[in-house]
Amino acid sequence: SPEKAMVCFGNMFIELPKAKTREMLRQDQEELDEEINNLRKELRVKVNRLYEAQGKPELKGFNLNPMSAEEMKLINRILEG
Repeated sequence: SPEKAMVCFGNMFIELPKAKTREMLRQDQEELDEEINNLRKELRVKVNRLYEAQGKPELKGFNLNPMSAEEMKLINRILEG
């Protein structure tokens, strides 16, 4: 049906309303993005501790953050003229 979507949960498929499916995917993506950002922050701290323990200088540019999709759109718009 055009109002339903097939969703795979483990090894079974379930037919759900498209709006509900879209909301579930959006929530999952937000949770994954948050987890990725937390892991990146933890990694930076751990790498700095490792370098400090080895007596090496702190990595330059390691604390950079990726641009958001909105920032990338703006950059592309500027580059296109």
